Amino acid sequence: MRRIWLVVGAGFGMMLCFLALLVVGVYSAAGGLLGGLGDNASSGSRQLARNAVPAEYESLVQEWGNLCPTLSPALLAAQLNQESGFLTDQTSPAGAQGIAQFIPGTWATHGFDANGDGEANVWDPEDAIPSAAQYDCTIAGYVEDVPGDPVDNMLAAYNAGAYAVIQYDGVPPYEETQNYVRVIREAEASFAAPVEDEEESLQALSPSEAAAGAVNWAQEKLGTPYLWGGDGLPEEGGRFDCSGLTMRAYESVGIELPRVANDQWNAGPHPERDELLPGDLVFFAYDLEDSRSIHHVGIYVGGGHMINAPYTGAVIRFDPIDSADYFGATRPTA
Repeated sequence: MRRIWLVVGAGFGMMLCFLALLVVGVYSAAGGLLGGLGDNASSGSRQLARNAVPAEYESLVQEWGNLCPTLSPALLAAQLNQESGFLTDQTSPAGAQGIAQFIPGTWATHGFDANGDGEANVWDPEDAIPSAAQYDCTIAGYVEDVPGDPVDNMLAAYNAGAYAVIQYDGVPPYEETQNYVRVIREAEASFAAPVEDEEESLQALSPSEAAAGAVNWAQEKLGTPYLWGGDGLPEEGGRFDCSGLTMRAYESVGIELPRVANDQWNAGPHPERDELLPGDLVFFAYDLEDSRSIHHVGIYVGGGHMINAPYTGAVIRFDPIDSADYFGATRPTA
């Protein structure tokens, strides 16, 4: 992804400052708001074939391969196989590291602590695989207006850099990059489950357009400082607390929520942890038997993460949802 990336001009670095850090995937039914599947979709199955990847990585690839419409578990598996053959200790001649072969500079910007152990570690597949998926989705956003196949352009940008894809209006005329894209797309099918095996799973990955819009709205607030009691008003400097953020996110798509977190708990049905969809509200409580003890809420975005306004001194950010005080979730309804 990065051999050619290292030599792109400084002008692209300036452009990156104005681009979003993360394109959050909200799957098929988000089409009307975030591009949907359609022309922007990977042709790969949304489910991995059995025993297609090493068992210790199967759940990571399955979960994070569904992060955005241009990605799929099969495509992510084919990409990791091309990058490293699923070996975790590889360093390329250009200095790319780990199972996803990140150049250190790219890792410094796009690697994150996905497993919540306090360290973003390029050598740890539990960090590197989610980071690779997130980076794929991020650069898919960078090149979304470039002519040609969106998935090919995403893969080419991973290998050669988004600037090259933009410059050449598609996959650039670099032999390495063209081979990279071709090999991964050809291998994609071998990692994919038959379509008939995944029909129910596809239905389970279809949030409403309202949920997609709420996630998109909240994503635009990333980096905004927290304010206790904040509703995002001009006199508050556009700042939020946790339930102020969720209330305004759903207000932006025409769904009215109560103001405080423990009242928002009753704003819709309650999906189980393994039924979560992007846009669901996720709640945290002092007493896991009492909804009135809920003290925090965030907006689920997939991959075990939420967007939330955490506490005084912090900013709106992505955080994992799995913790000892996780209470449950609500799917807001109009």
